Amino acid sequence: MSARVISAEFEPSRSQRRILKRNSALTRDVKAPWATEDHFELFGKYLDQRHPNGGMAGMNMSEFAALIEETPVQSRVIEYYEEGDEGTQILVAACLTDVLNDGLSMVYSFFNPSLKNRSIGAFIILDHISMARQEGLPYVYLGYWVPGSQKMSYKANYRPLEVFKGGAWTPLSDTIMADVSDNPLGNYPVAEQVAAIHLPPQL
Repeated sequence: MSARVISAEFEPSRSQRRILKRNSALTRDVKAPWATEDHFELFGKYLDQRHPNGGMAGMNMSEFAALIEETPVQSRVIEYYEEGDEGTQILVAACLTDVLNDGLSMVYSFFNPSLKNRSIGAFIILDHISMARQEGLPYVYLGYWVPGSQKMSYKANYRPLEVFKGGAWTPLSDTIMADVSDNPLGNYPVAEQVAAIHLPPQL
């Protein structure tokens, strides 16, 4: 099921406010969807540490460029930098983001895995919610949420959250989270879950 945060109603939790504070020195830059060597290097480090056996492992620069640049919709690369020695700017994270009429859709994010204690992945989501609110966009689309999938359970931390269920957007409730009976993929590997899911027409 696709999942989206209602940006205007979102209020960060205490732990999320700590994440925002830990990363408050990061600067954001919004770029056209153009792949760079810095992106590719950071992407490679991220995959090596976080998803060494994933479907993107071993992707070359040409394939990476196609991921970033070949988009049928308006897309942006959201870059995050921290200040290095002598005022240099160091790329620590990036997210390929589609700009929709009703929100921001986070396609794929990656970051320096050595900064895992700073919860950079969570910060990127929180920053996208902030951007959506600033632009008057009602939603931030987080991709898929699958009942019973521990790897996707973190998305439930960004409420109010809606999931596309039964042909309509429905508020995520504890009942939906607990009920995997109508989803035979609930206990399957994540790769198989995602392969069997289809985007709703709105996306």
